[in-house]
Amino acid sequence: MDSFAPTRRGARFALVLASVAALALPFAAVPAQDRAAPYTVVETGRGYARLQQAVDAIGGGRGAIAIAPGRHADCAVQTEGRVSYLSTEPGAAILDGVTCEGKAALVLRGQGAEVSGLVFENMRVPDFNGAGIRLEQGDLTVAQSWFRDSQQGILTAADPNGTIVVDRSTFSRLGTCEGAGGCAHSIYVGDYGQLRVTRSRFEEGRGGHYVKSRAARVEIAGSSFDDSRGKATNYMIDLPGGATGQISNNWFVQGRDKENYSAFIALAAEGRNHSSAGLVIQGNDARLAPGVDRNTVFVADWSGDSLALGGNVLGPGLKRFERR
Repeated sequence: MDSFAPTRRGARFALVLASVAALALPFAAVPAQDRAAPYTVVETGRGYARLQQAVDAIGGGRGAIAIAPGRHADCAVQTEGRVSYLSTEPGAAILDGVTCEGKAALVLRGQGAEVSGLVFENMRVPDFNGAGIRLEQGDLTVAQSWFRDSQQGILTAADPNGTIVVDRSTFSRLGTCEGAGGCAHSIYVGDYGQLRVTRSRFEEGRGGHYVKSRAARVEIAGSSFDDSRGKATNYMIDLPGGATGQISNNWFVQGRDKENYSAFIALAAEGRNHSSAGLVIQGNDARLAPGVDRNTVFVADWSGDSLALGGNVLGPGLKRFERR
């Protein structure tokens, strides 16, 4: 997979990711965590039995919570401040099957949040929107985290001034179209200012889209979308209201079991809420899974804007572009 050279705007995102890495440094100084107190506020060294207690201890300030290895049937709601949720060992701390407010393991409506090294799994709620993370306002950075076997991975409300960054994360066996209100997706972003997804993997979808975003600007780069074992899935990337930015250096495979196989990437299929002028779609590799024989379209466009498509490698059966 080709490397992704960030734009000047992308460099700012890189600084955000670097800050998450820096926050991990205090873990070496965190004392051994008691089973009864698996959540430690890094700045104070104090442990808590419940994640909500640790979030409340940070309150309207800024702090980091180190989460001990193990399966935690727990959840939390953040209503203020800036909180970092960090696994002391990447992939070893699992938030398993418990949601707050009937929404998600982490319900975030503070000033901002960072998540690193956590696993979210088995999130299901009656309205079929059970997610690892429900972001209702503020900025969010997710790094080296796993979302699996749930109705959604990340679901957000609208915050036109907010920024979402997802890096080096994996989304497996997510999505569903069981609910009467429509489908759930691996990532579903509302009307945010910016979404950036880099070096991440999407696989084995169970309905809906892999990434659906209403953000005004997107940068989706260096990631893989492996639909070869998907079931009743739809688009790989859906930008239903249009967007600027870029979709570059990604790897796409469309599988056999599709609810809709008409396109890999759909642009402005639900209206032109944002301009798509100059959207760059380049350097991607897209193909059908072995044994799948059909005709489909790489980019289906309803926006009518001038796009920048080039340097994409497409397998048999794929048409480069179609205006609808």
